[in-house]
Amino acid sequence: MIDWKRKLSSRKFWCAVCGAVVPYLVAFGHTDAEIAQITGIIMGTGALVTYILVEGNVDSNSIDKDYE
Repeated sequence: MIDWKRKLSSRKFWCAVCGAVVPYLVAFGHTDAEIAQITGIIMGTGALVTYILVEGNVDSNSIDKDYE
């Protein structure tokens, strides 16, 4: 079973997504500027998802400790 929480918070995963998307952008004739923008959006999304998952984990751990 895939641990999506761990997978989505992985920088390697987001780099792999960019590595998979960029060749298609090149093949379909997008400019370097467009490719840079799309890559930036993907990496920004990755950073945001990672932050949300990590903060959720921190919050969950602090709630668990409050009830001990």
